[in-house]
Amino acid sequence: MADFTRRSLLTASAAAAVPFFIKGEKKSGAALPIVGAGEHTYECIHDWGELPAHIKYGNTHNVCEDAQGHIYVHHTVNAKSQSPDSVVVFDSNGKFVRSWGGMFKGGAHGMHYNKEGKDEFLYLCDEKHGLVTKRTLKGEEVWTMGYPQDSEPYRRVPGKSNGIPYRPTNIAMGTNGDFWVADGYGSSYIFHYNDKGSFPKLLQTFGGLPEGPAPAATPGQAQAAEVPPADVAIDKMRTPHGLYTDMRDPANPILLIADRSHNRILRYSLDGKPISVVAGTRAPCHFHSHKNLVVIPDLRARVTLLDKDNKVVAHLGDGLTTNPAGVRTTEDRSNFIPGKFVAPHGAAFDHAGNIFIVEFVEIGRVTKLRKVA
Repeated sequence: MADFTRRSLLTASAAAAVPFFIKGEKKSGAALPIVGAGEHTYECIHDWGELPAHIKYGNTHNVCEDAQGHIYVHHTVNAKSQSPDSVVVFDSNGKFVRSWGGMFKGGAHGMHYNKEGKDEFLYLCDEKHGLVTKRTLKGEEVWTMGYPQDSEPYRRVPGKSNGIPYRPTNIAMGTNGDFWVADGYGSSYIFHYNDKGSFPKLLQTFGGLPEGPAPAATPGQAQAAEVPPADVAIDKMRTPHGLYTDMRDPANPILLIADRSHNRILRYSLDGKPISVVAGTRAPCHFHSHKNLVVIPDLRARVTLLDKDNKVVAHLGDGLTTNPAGVRTTEDRSNFIPGKFVAPHGAAFDHAGNIFIVEFVEIGRVTKLRKVA
């Protein structure tokens, strides 16, 4: 059996507090910055949400919306935060609702909302502690998985091996109880599970690292970084950071994989067979869809939109050439340039087609892109 571990139920904490920052439709009377053009035009509302004074964001890693329009932010927790809670919940107007998830402090990463019948759940990845867990919207545990020792590449041999690295980053859900987990920061495999029993059952493992060294970083060379390497086979990946089940064609669902270190998106069948490569991103992190659009947070300072044919229709808030050195680790929010992204890490459409972006910056950054055209 897999290394499943039980954790005690997490209690929700929603104590009232003075907000640390509040953003509405205007900032100091100035017009909000605009990103995009034509039918893909958005107002940037940076630092969205009324964050209580007892919570300070760490790196904001993922975001999603539930059926009530509540917005969930998953963050690593700042060292100066009085609260250890890694999941922060807001209503649709940005008012604080509750927080929970102290056990994920430092490792909070992937988060996926899923409605199952009348019930709603969050699936969370903690890359530091090597956990994938299913929770209610208030944090109660359904199940928690640890190291995937049922998977052949990870199998531990007593007295010979402690197993290969495992640091899960994101999760994708199917419609029949199946789901996929990406070991994005560990050993670059994808796990296919089914969740119809008491605990998920491992069905398949695929992917893994290609032979040879990792590609060299090319900071500041935006055009070069957008070209996927031609010599890496489509059945191998390096830092498969994000996963998403693309249901835009319900008769032909596709698993999208953000092969981040190879500057490419992989399209796979749900049974783990590679189909094709999608170019046009620098360092894709994750995915979410609304109607025929897919949004991709690109760690290298922009957000990308793909159409139904997976063609780029917009790059939003490109900040690669305008962000000063060290801005990702700044402690001063005034160093962030309005309308420019630093390191988009998670993104989600809401029900109205607005987009929420969370960034890999040390003090956290949540931006609402309000659709205006």
